[in-house]
Amino acid sequence: MRINGIMFQYFEWFLSDDGSLWNRLKGDAERLKEIGITALWIPPCIKGTGSNDVGYGAYDLYDLGEFDQKGTVRTKYGTKEELHQAIDALHEQGIGVYADVVLNHKGGGDELQTFTVVEVNPEDRNEVISEPISRSANNSATSTTSSTTISISNTPMYVKS
Repeated sequence: MRINGIMFQYFEWFLSDDGSLWNRLKGDAERLKEIGITALWIPPCIKGTGSNDVGYGAYDLYDLGEFDQKGTVRTKYGTKEELHQAIDALHEQGIGVYADVVLNHKGGGDELQTFTVVEVNPEDRNEVISEPISRSANNSATSTTSSTTISISNTPMYVKS
């Protein structure tokens, strides 16, 4: 007989920015198993635009809480080491972990960047319905995770009509 699992969202929009979520999650791992949770959905683990950013205003896609950027080393939820410890604790309890990975959000960049976008059919996003349009946004992050600037200038951008 197959038993369906239970996935639980382990975050909400208005969590405190005290950096304690990963440690709390590590401490809750055993209890989550006891109540039948088989998988967890965790928030975006990356450095956001500020300490209150839930993770959807992505600043640095590669900083999980180990580099001193935007005034802090940790993310809103804790450090990279604490994240790994929480995931290890969940795996020890047989609980799967699903991270909310937000690769198409860019915000809080350090520099204004100009890029080209095209409008697409809202019913078929593979169908381009406009000529290329030039747009600018603060998308470029001068990051300490590497010695180069993270840039999206070669990434195709799309806007919904």
